[in-house]
Amino acid sequence: MPTSSQEMPSWLRSAFALPDRVYALGAGRLLGHRFVRLTHTGRRSGRQFHVVVEVARYDRRSGEAVVVSGFGRRADWYRNLVAGGPAYVDFGHGPRRADHRELDTEEALAVFAHYERHNRLLMPLFRPALSALLGWRYDGSEGARRRLVEAMPMLALRPAP
Repeated sequence: MPTSSQEMPSWLRSAFALPDRVYALGAGRLLGHRFVRLTHTGRRSGRQFHVVVEVARYDRRSGEAVVVSGFGRRADWYRNLVAGGPAYVDFGHGPRRADHRELDTEEALAVFAHYERHNRLLMPLFRPALSALLGWRYDGSEGARRRLVEAMPMLALRPAP
């Protein structure tokens, strides 16, 4: 599994950069709840950083967004949140403080199975990207899905009261 964007294929790096560019232009709201801009605080530096991540599930009632760490547990944003740093979510209308929790394997399996059903027409395009991130061929089977959610943890981000 790649540990940074520099280690992934250039086509994938370019695809991942597009939503960030939309937010940089001030047009994040055009992406709806499909992507979220996450602001996190460096666990060592104390500096604030931003990353735009895809939302695997969004609950309109609670405002909870579930995101996947494509670089696994080594992703800086993931490590910063797990270390207890504050998080802010922005769906294009300005940042809001958010609490977070990590999904257990069973909940993550259910979320990703729903994601695949909801995006079934796009999965032929997504599977090569997932395979590139994982370092092995993701085929969408139950066994592969379990292996994926164990390699790519999911965090639920909910606006803080």
